[in-house]
Amino acid sequence: MSSAIEAAYRRIEPHIRETPVEQWGANGAYLKLEHLQLTGSFKLRGASNKIALLTPEEAARGVVAASNGNHGLGVAAAARVRGIEAEIFVSAHVSPAKAQRIEALGARIRTAGDDPLTAELAARRAAEESGRVFISPYNDRDVIAGQGTIGVELHRQVSNLDAIFVAVGGGGLIGGIGTYYKMASPRTEIVGCWPENSPVLYECLRAGRIINVPEQPTISESTAGNLEPESVTLEYCRKTIDLSVLVSEDEILAAMRIMLETEHWLIEGAAAVAVAAYLKEAERYEGRKVAIVICGRNLSPEVLGRVWGNRL
Repeated sequence: MSSAIEAAYRRIEPHIRETPVEQWGANGAYLKLEHLQLTGSFKLRGASNKIALLTPEEAARGVVAASNGNHGLGVAAAARVRGIEAEIFVSAHVSPAKAQRIEALGARIRTAGDDPLTAELAARRAAEESGRVFISPYNDRDVIAGQGTIGVELHRQVSNLDAIFVAVGGGGLIGGIGTYYKMASPRTEIVGCWPENSPVLYECLRAGRIINVPEQPTISESTAGNLEPESVTLEYCRKTIDLSVLVSEDEILAAMRIMLETEHWLIEGAAAVAVAAYLKEAERYEGRKVAIVICGRNLSPEVLGRVWGNRL
C-alpha cells in the first residue's frame, strides 16, 4: 500500500496544494496545515486520486458520492477538474451552507435519510443501479491512498517524528497516513483521536468488527456517522493505530478557541479533536517531536456560532 500512496502523490500533485507545516508556539508541536488545502479539507486528496484513476468510460458515466460536507466538496472539485458529472447524496441534517458550496462546484445534490450512513448506502445503491462509480469517503483503497499522501509530505517536511495525532471518522485519513508511516518511519506512533460522543471506529476496533455504535451530537461533524459493513478501514486502522484518545465536547470547543486565539485560525471540530487529544496527552509527549494534522476548516454556521460565543 505504501507504493500505492507514493504513486497517488505523483498522480494528484498537479491538482492539490502541498500544505505547510508550522511549529505551534510554546507547545512545540508541529501542525500539518491541511485546513489550507484547496476546498478547505484533506478530502480533496482521496477524491482526486480516485477520479484520476477512472477509465474514460467510467468518467463518461459520472460518479456518485455521499457526504454532508468535506468529501462532497472534494469529489465535486475533482470531478470539475476532469469535466465529469458528480452526484452527491446528503442526509437531511446537512448544513445548507455546505450543500450550497457543493452545488456551486457543479455537483448535483440528493437528500436521503436522516444520518450519514443511510445517505451513503443510498448513494452506493444508486451508483450500482446506474453503472456509475461510487466514491466512498473512506471505504475505498484508492481514496485511502490519496489521503495517505499527507504522510508523504509530512515525512519530507519534518524528520524523526515521535508521534502524529490524527482525528478519526471513517478511518481513511489515519489509515492512509498510518500505513505510509509504518513503512517510512515505523518508530513514529500513530495516535487516533475521537470525540467521546461519536467513537464509532474506536468501538468497532474494540469489538473486532464493524458494529452499529450509538452516537450523541458532536461539533466534530466531519467524523460523525456509522460505517459501512465490511469497511476496509477497520483492518488498516487495526494495523496502524498505536494509541487511542477520546475527548469531550468541551475539550474540542476549547481547542477550537485556542487555535483561534493563538494562531488566528478557524478550524473545524474534527481538526480540533486532534488538537484536544494532544493537549490531553501533552505530559506523555513532553520533550518529544509530535505532529498534529489540522484536517479542515469547513465549519457549519451553527458550530461557528458556538466557537465565537461572546467574542464578537
